[in-house]
Amino acid sequence: MGASKYGDMPVNDFRKFGHELVDLMADYFENIENYPVLSQVQPGDIKKQLAAAPPEEGEDFNAIMNDLSKVIMPGVTHWNHPNFHAYFASTSSAPGIFADFVSSAFNANGMLWRTCPSSTELERQVLNWLRDMIGLDERFWGIVYDTASVSTMHAIAAARENIMEYKVREKGMTGSGIPKLRLYTSEHAHSSIEKGVIALGLGMEGTRKIKADKDFKMIPSELEKAVIEDIQNGWLPFCVVATIGTTSTTSFDPVDEIAPICKKYNLWLHIDGAYGGVAPIVPEMKYVIKGCEQADSFVVNPHKWLFVPVDLSAFYTTKPDVLKRAFSLVADYLKTAEDSQVENLMDYGVQLGRRFRSLKLWFVIRYFGRKGLEERIREHIRLAHDFAGWIDGHKYFERLAPVPFSTVCFRAVPRDNMNADEINEFNEKLMNEINAEGKIFISHTKLNGVFTLRFVVTGIRTGEIHVEKAKEVFDNALRKYLK
Repeated sequence: MGASKYGDMPVNDFRKFGHELVDLMADYFENIENYPVLSQVQPGDIKKQLAAAPPEEGEDFNAIMNDLSKVIMPGVTHWNHPNFHAYFASTSSAPGIFADFVSSAFNANGMLWRTCPSSTELERQVLNWLRDMIGLDERFWGIVYDTASVSTMHAIAAARENIMEYKVREKGMTGSGIPKLRLYTSEHAHSSIEKGVIALGLGMEGTRKIKADKDFKMIPSELEKAVIEDIQNGWLPFCVVATIGTTSTTSFDPVDEIAPICKKYNLWLHIDGAYGGVAPIVPEMKYVIKGCEQADSFVVNPHKWLFVPVDLSAFYTTKPDVLKRAFSLVADYLKTAEDSQVENLMDYGVQLGRRFRSLKLWFVIRYFGRKGLEERIREHIRLAHDFAGWIDGHKYFERLAPVPFSTVCFRAVPRDNMNADEINEFNEKLMNEINAEGKIFISHTKLNGVFTLRFVVTGIRTGEIHVEKAKEVFDNALRKYLK
């Protein structure tokens, strides 16, 4: 029987264009260094090339591919570019891309074990692999969410549910008789922590920032001091979020000193290892998770530094029962005969529908192997330390933070007689001019009011030649100014 005229693209066309798309992607990776890293378009440039209304009749797929190249490509900032050194470069590898292909073709919804047994069972096993590679113990149960922001929000929700004497789930925040809750995190922690607090109804006042030391690490004595003070003032401390690899400097909090404080005051300890959490795959980096075995939850993003396409966040907890208690709500139409024998992952979070994300991590780990991933991460750390050494020896640059992982924070000071505002203004201008040139892409932060340039090495296509190129770009930009 022939295909219905109301069906999908004919299989022969799917095969033909599929091959062409793979060729397009292969050409893209082969020639990626010919593109400016940062898109050079102006606001509105892409939109004005797009049709104001959808087409009445279907268009030829060749026309769509043509517009992909001519209209969309100029507006792409190339995160896969080997000269992308901004933020945390989320580079995708070929096996991860293939897995995304397959996942989209399957289009499986893993909300229940029954709706895709492979999705549920692969997710469990591949997260066990990652857990063991990092060095967490078997008490940590894992689940895949999309981003660390969502993972952390679930951790905070579990921490709130862990307050056993109150009935937040049934009565909400106002009806349960709970005193105002307080969460603690470093002054250098990610903004997603505060967003999670806002989303869960705890208010901005529900977060208390703890002072950091000269290396941008949370000071444990300041944490305990804040907890005691809040208890005396009628607050209910309930959660601490420590970080392994802060967004600005990639500092890591002293978890081994923070954990006993959490135990003493019955506080849920969550570890944000979104970036730095993969580093312990390298044996000599295991020290960064010292104390994490005492945590209640832990998040790491393989899409940040493990070459998995966005998005995939691995969330672990030693108390999955608390997480389930916070979110499980099973309507009659979702009940299955296997419920008593299986895990239905819809029970452990806000979302019902779940993409087959674990397939990407499985492909990547199997293709590169533990040793291959270890070697790539170690090389990124080496390249970053090489760049930091160059900064330290440079006449006009100064490093502003330690380099525990693969991120270097620094600034230029081209003249001795510049004041703080002039130095900040110069560095912002320097960054913008370098990025506008398109040869490399860097980002910035502010450390104690100091405008700080950030240079990151996390891309799977980034090698020594690209770090040397970055040095040349910085030198040329400074030389231009000094002239």
